[in-house]
Amino acid sequence: MGKDVIVACDFASGAETLAFLDRFGDERPFVKIGMELYYAEGPDIVRILKERGHRIFLDLKLHDIPNTVQKAMRVLSRLDVDMTNVHAAGTRAMMEAALDGLTRPDGTRPLLIAVTQLTSTGEEAMRGELLIDRPLPEVVAAYAKNARDAGLDGVVCSPLEAGTIHEVCGAEFFTVTPGVRFADAAKDDQTRIATPERAKSLGSDFIVVGRPITQAADPAAAYRRCVTEFVD
Repeated sequence: MGKDVIVACDFASGAETLAFLDRFGDERPFVKIGMELYYAEGPDIVRILKERGHRIFLDLKLHDIPNTVQKAMRVLSRLDVDMTNVHAAGTRAMMEAALDGLTRPDGTRPLLIAVTQLTSTGEEAMRGELLIDRPLPEVVAAYAKNARDAGLDGVVCSPLEAGTIHEVCGAEFFTVTPGVRFADAAKDDQTRIATPERAKSLGSDFIVVGRPITQAADPAAAYRRCVTEFVD
């Protein structure tokens, strides 16, 4: 699977999401369905978008005891998503349980990735609030290695950490990176960010882009700009 841009459809309803995607004409971008949209519409929104031809990253970030996560993933495996995720902080045992639950009887499954540290979390918050005293890059790399050892396909991380993760986990281990902004855009609530072009040079395999596309005057043009800067 080559590099790609994933559009974060962080909308409050299915109607709003479909109206937004209609603005892309015949294009069918890879889309992310996050908590807000999934909790509003449930699995039906996944089925609708798959019927329309979109690949889907189901971004629910499961984090619970291994048994609960395993059972939840067994339910999610019935949906035809292309990628889903858990929090790496849930431990290797939880990630192994997630992988087991997600794998269907015929051996097929979506890609499974783990969140290392949210791109809104900086070093100061990690030390002062989460009481993690190791340097943030070291923590992210350790979480990524745990995910790899649990059999996962990759991690969600900052673009700034993608290169290091490939060094410690291998080139085939996917890095999915939010926190992407155009050079002339606001940072919003992200702290560890990069432009699409910079994310490409740093080694990101997928970039997840929300507000720079969803809030653009011409979302399709903003999406194509991302593709040009990151993929082409």
